[in-house]
Amino acid sequence: MLFKGLEISMTGMEAQKVRIDIISSNIANVNSVNEKNGQPYRRKVPVFQSILDKESNIPLYKVKVAKIEEDKSPFKLKYDPNNPLADKNGYVKLPNVDPLKEMVDMMSAARSYEANLTAFNTHKNMLIKSLEIIKV
Repeated sequence: MLFKGLEISMTGMEAQKVRIDIISSNIANVNSVNEKNGQPYRRKVPVFQSILDKESNIPLYKVKVAKIEEDKSPFKLKYDPNNPLADKNGYVKLPNVDPLKEMVDMMSAARSYEANLTAFNTHKNMLIKSLEIIKV
């Protein structure tokens, strides 16, 4: 029970790390096409799940990444008749990744990570101060 706060903050940081990893993958593949099926890269989105910690009497919730889904929004179309991937009308399908949206999501994930880190450090400092009081 003594370290539950640290454990909960760590699950939050781990979830935000996965979120930032997925955002990085989305940004890296903003112009990618899958070689196997010729379809553009589809944006990935993490889905978080709260988990009740049943060991304590206090309702404490951890977080985990339940799954990673594909964004079903439509692909962007670009008129480029000279592209080998163009359809009969000259349009090329591009990934449904919006770099601006990804940057906003990344800033949100970074702020959430920092908030969890601050909570972790505050809890750690409280534990250290408690030990100093007992030591005397």
